[in-house]
Parts: sequence; C-alpha cells; structure tokens
Amino acid sequence: MARLLIGFVMRHLLLVVPLLLGAVPPALAQVSVSIGIHLPVYPEFQRVPGYPVYYAPNAPGNYFFYDGLYWVFQSDNWYSSDWYNGPWHQVGPDRVPLFVLRVPVRYYRQPPSYFGQWRADAAPRWGEHWGRDWEQRRAGWDRWDRRAAPAPAPLPSYQGRYPQSRYPQDADAQRAIRSENYRHRPREPVTRERLQAPDRPNADRGPARDNRPDDRDNKGRGKSDRDSNDRNNRDRDNNGRGNNGRDRP
Repeated sequence: MARLLIGFVMRHLLLVVPLLLGAVPPALAQVSVSIGIHLPVYPEFQRVPGYPVYYAPNAPGNYFFYDGLYWVFQSDNWYSSDWYNGPWHQVGPDRVPLFVLRVPVRYYRQPPSYFGQWRADAAPRWGEHWGRDWEQRRAGWDRWDRRAAPAPAPLPSYQGRYPQSRYPQDADAQRAIRSENYRHRPREPVTRERLQAPDRPNADRGPARDNRPDDRDNKGRGKSDRDSNDRNNRDRDNNGRGNNGRDRP
C-alpha cells in the first residue's frame, strides 16, 4: 500500500513540476552555476576586428562580451552573465548568439584541444563538433555580410567601480546598479531575457507631461476669467452712463 501511495505522489509531482517551471520566464527559471571565474577587478577588453564582439586577453578563460552580456566558453559549455564575475548561467548551443559563435579561433585564450586542427583566422567548426542536427537548426550560422555587421554594444565600464572586494552579490542589487548605469537595448532574444527585471519606480512612467496646466484647471480658470471680464465691462458701462447723466458746468 505504501509503495502504491509513493508511486501515485511521484507521478503527480512529475506532472506538476514542469507546469510550474513553465510558468516562469526562461531567463528567471535558470539556475546560476559557479564556473571558477573570480576576477579581482574589471577585465580589460579588446575589440575583435570586424566583429561586434570584445574579448578579454588577460582573463583566465575564453571570455567575451557581446550585446550586453559576458560570454565564457568553458568545459565545452557556454555561460553568460550581465556582471563580469557572475552569477553565470549555462546557455545551450541553440541559443548562443551567432556573432559569438563566429569569433575566430585565435581569440580563444584557452581553446580546447580539438580547436588545434582548425584555422586560427576562422570560426570554430561548431557544426562538426555539435553535429549535423545542430547545423541544420542553425543553417548558415557562419555566413554573413561583414559590411552589415551591427555596431558593438557599449562596454558596461561602470562595473569597474566594483572590484571583487566590493562586488555586489545580491541579484536585486546588481539589477538596480545596472538599470541606473547601462542603457543599451539588446538585439538578441537571449540577452533580452537575461536582462529582464521588475519595473523600477522611476523607470517607465509613460509619456512625459509638458508644463501646461491640466485641462480641467484651464477650464476652471477660463470660466473665472470670463466672469471677471463681464463684471469689468458692466462697471465701465455704468460709469459711462453716470458721466453722461451729470450736468456739465
């Protein structure tokens, strides 16, 4: 009897838990992981020539920045974060932005061993590594018009004010600092999901109001002004009639 009861509960949990997780936005449902990145200060970045991507030549790993997020390729997985020391979230091969995947091999500071057989001035052969199914899902990932490449997103250099000793660990604190200092509008869906956050009190207040008074005030003042003008006109008329009625010397 006990076994049947346990089996019944487990089956219902397997049905309910995915539904609960499905109700949470993808960017918020993911769990952060530690990948061993503990930079003492904000890293130095250099632009990958011809790409809207930056790389960190002195960082301990394959460390990039693109479209508002930091990207690290480590242990055959991709990770992203909106702060330079994490928290990090694993991103599947189907969701990594194409411009990150297109970065040539030579800009990977700690490339895996299988990169050694590939050209340094070309992108890693992800199709060979992840298989034909992945390459079919992301067909044409390595073909693009270099003249139409987007401009790189600005680096969030404000994070340089937060070395490891003052690094904000709380996610809400990180979001608040970022929202006050970084205005980039991401172009990639995965970036928009990562950066989504509750509305700030002073963020979206709707269209800005001009300095004109409220229409109701205008109407009220207009009626009062008209009444005042009418009284003044009557007074002038009365004065005029009074003067005409007097005997002149």
